[in-house]
Formats: sequence, C-alpha cells, structure tokens
Amino acid sequence: MTVEAAGGASPAGGARLVPGGYARVAGWLRLSPATLDVVFATGLFMASAAALRGPLGHDPAVQVPVHAGLVLPLIWRRRAPMAVFCCIALAAFVQWACDVRTPTDVTLLLTLYAVAAYSTRRRTLLAFLVLEGGVLLATLRWSVHERGTGTFVSLSAMATAAMVLGLNMRSRRDRLAALEDRAVRLERERDQQAQLAVAGERARIAREMHDIVTHNLSVMVALADGASFVQRQSPERAAAAMRQVSATGRQAITDMRRFLGVLRADEPDALRHPVPGIGQLPALVEQVRAAGLPTRLGVAGDPESVPVAAQLTVYRLVQEALTNTLKHAPAGASAQVRIGCTTEEVTVTVTDDGAGAVAVARRDPAGPAGHGLPGMRERAAAYGGRLTAGPLPGGGWRVAAVLALTTPEAL
Repeated sequence: MTVEAAGGASPAGGARLVPGGYARVAGWLRLSPATLDVVFATGLFMASAAALRGPLGHDPAVQVPVHAGLVLPLIWRRRAPMAVFCCIALAAFVQWACDVRTPTDVTLLLTLYAVAAYSTRRRTLLAFLVLEGGVLLATLRWSVHERGTGTFVSLSAMATAAMVLGLNMRSRRDRLAALEDRAVRLERERDQQAQLAVAGERARIAREMHDIVTHNLSVMVALADGASFVQRQSPERAAAAMRQVSATGRQAITDMRRFLGVLRADEPDALRHPVPGIGQLPALVEQVRAAGLPTRLGVAGDPESVPVAAQLTVYRLVQEALTNTLKHAPAGASAQVRIGCTTEEVTVTVTDDGAGAVAVARRDPAGPAGHGLPGMRERAAAYGGRLTAGPLPGGGWRVAAVLALTTPEAL
C-alpha cells in the first residue's frame, strides 16, 4: 500500500505543513493536492484495469462499474474521507455479492488510511470494524478452504497497519500544527516584549529628562531671582550669580546631550564626565547651596560597593527631592541629605525644615500626569525598593527610599 505524508490543509484546521511523501512530487510539479489526487486515482484506475486477468474480465457490465467504484472515489479521499470509504466499501460489497475477484480491493486500505489521517478517531474505529467485516466475508467466500485463517490474519494485519499509519500521520500533523502555533505565539510574545521594552525605555528617558531639566531650571530660576534681588546693592554678587546661571545652563545642556548620546567628536573631554553617582552628590549639594538652599550631606558606608546604575538612581532621587524643596520650601528653609551604603541595600533620606503650610501642595509636585514622586517611586521599585514621602510632624518634608542591591537590575 502506498502511503503519503499529506500536505496542505487538514479538514479540521488549516495549519500550513511541510509536504512529504508523494505530496513532495506535487510541489516539484507545482500541482495542488486536489489535482494530484485526480492524477493518482486516474493512474491507479488505468494500471489496475490493465492488470486484470483478461482485460475487463468476462462480464464487463459488472466488472467495469465495480472497478470504477473501487478506484475513482479516491479523488475526494482527503476532502471527504469517510464518504469515500463508504462508497468504496459499498462497491466492495457489490463485488463480493457478484463474486468478482479483483486486486483493486487494495483501495480499501488506502481509504482506511485516509479516514485515520483526516477524520476523527471514532470514525476511524468504525471504518476499521467495517473493513474487518469485509475481510471476514471475503475470507469465508474465497479462502475458507485455502488457508482461511492465514488469509484472515494477513488481511487484518494490513488493515491494522493502514489504520496505524494514518493515525501516526494525523499525530504528526497535529504536532506540526502545535509547533507552528507555538512559533506564532512566541513571535507575538517577542513583539509584545519589544513593545514593552520600547515603552519602558521611553519612560526611562522621560524620567531622566525630567530630572535633568527640572533641577537645573529650578536652580537657574533661584539664581536669577537672587541676582535680580541684589543687583543694586551688590553688583558683584549679582554677576557671580549670573555666571552660576550660565554654568548651570551649560551643565544641563551637556547632561542632556550626553544622556541622548549626541556628544560631538570635538566635545571637550572635561564635558565627558561619567554618569552621575554618589561621588557627584557634593557638587549637586554645592549647586543647591548656591541657589539659596543651605544643604548638608552625609554619606555612611562605602559608596564604591554600590553598582553604577544604583548610584545613578540615588543621584536622581536626591536631585529630584532637592529640586522639590527648592520649588516649594519657604525662604529660610534648609535641607539635609543622608546616604547609607551596605552590601545589600542603599538608604536615601532627604529632609527639610520648611513650614508645613505648603505640605498639602507638595504631596505630588508633578501632578497626576507628571514625573515627580511617581517617577521617584518607579526608580525605587526598579530595585525592589520602596519610597515614602510626606510632611514631618514638626513641619518640613521628608523623602526616604531603600534600594535593594540584590535585584537583577542592581547586579
């Protein structure tokens, strides 16, 4: 019996499969599976007719219709396997009733294979039982006195083999369909992960740009106000403040250009400073002092043990907290920054002693759609940490964060 690995779409679904068996021949000849079935059935009809003892036998009126009924329905065996099996089984029963013996009965095995490969298991079992009944009838009529038991066993073995081959082909097709579906889902998940990564990168850029721009503009505004205030009484101090404004503006431009990766080849090496970290906090505090906010800095532990990415997060948290203090604390307020470094975590605490009258307005300086406290919380959450912010009982404001250095982002 000839067995092919079916290509094309299965009746149940339409998963695209790699053709095998004689279906590869269809690919080479650029034939569709339906056209190949027509060619196969026609060729089998002509070959089996020529192989009959005495072409068409002594009774063509019976043998030709039986022969056609056994072969030609194979054209539709993939599209309607159970219907084709019933037609061929009916033709075989007519053949048995008319006592016509022909080798074309092999088509029963082909259709049983097709039922097993393309139909349900229940229909496969039903077709197998029908074929076994036909094997028993054929054995009783034509071989009961000539090795009847051996004939029945051999024909039953061929029927079983056809069914098993069809079931195996069905299982293979299902596995291929499952693998293809899994590949499609993995590709979809990969695209989704890429989109999430893009969204995360955009959020990170937004946070960085917010921190850079907001801090430096706040410092520049404070310095400009101070310069305007003392311009008449102390021109020297006003000029120094404006020079500080200029330096702060250049620093902001440099930070943004470095962050966006657009530093020119002729950019001075002094501007190519490393990513801000705990080591740059004294300069940040000095900049805030120059803007009119007395600030103290205390660092406990070894900052060198903190990864660079975590140090950047610490720097941005302190920068954002001091920026909020500059914007919202009343005149005369002071701030204090405390950093604690261990091998397992980093603690950041920024407090000020401003009056509590503006505490409510400072609960979320960035507003519902801003990047202030929400952005700070996202930075802390990236390290499995937590951030709290709120007014102090005696007045003032406190921002505290704990960053875990054992998270994958910190390693």
